[in-house]
Amino acid sequence: MCRTLAAFPTSCLERAKEFKTRLGIFLHKSELGSDTGSAGKFEWGSKHSKEGRNFSEDVLGWKESFDLLLSSKNGVAAFHAFLKTEFSEENLEFWLACEEFKKLRSATKLASRAHRIFEEFICSEAPKEVNIDHETRELTRTNLQAATAACFDVAQGKTRTLMEKDSYPRFLKSPAYRDLASQATQAVAASASPSSGSPAGPSHT
Repeated sequence: MCRTLAAFPTSCLERAKEFKTRLGIFLHKSELGSDTGSAGKFEWGSKHSKEGRNFSEDVLGWKESFDLLLSSKNGVAAFHAFLKTEFSEENLEFWLACEEFKKLRSATKLASRAHRIFEEFICSEAPKEVNIDHETRELTRTNLQAATAACFDVAQGKTRTLMEKDSYPRFLKSPAYRDLASQATQAVAASASPSSGSPAGPSHT
């Protein structure tokens, strides 16, 4: 995980530039790159349409609370893109996997999916190993012996807390989000003005 630009100067700068570029493209009604999978799809409308206003308000809501960010499809996509710049996207991917896991109703599917999630995110040397303590890892391993929808609750909760206290504040302070929020604020103001039906000219920063 990249803590400072000095640690991985080239890769981090490229990742940060990529994140900002993707969000900029998104503002022009494109999708975030498909490499983020289902977590990486934005929904957008014209800046002066109802959908555009809703999106702008959505963006501004992400800074109100971490819950609002996670409850927004677009927010999850943007946060995932940001986490990729820090090489810590596995935390969000694990959280999302747990959310999907809890929707399963078949005991057979619960058991097989639980083992898959454990092997991908929890066990030592997992390809997307999340940062949890040994006690939580072993508790989760024990829970797999009789998998229920709640068997990842402790690990998921600790991962969520880590993201909320660590990655989320940096996301809100990132140039990419600040630029996006600024443009969202302008879009909301424009849509509320009498001339909001007319296309706005290009902005210059």
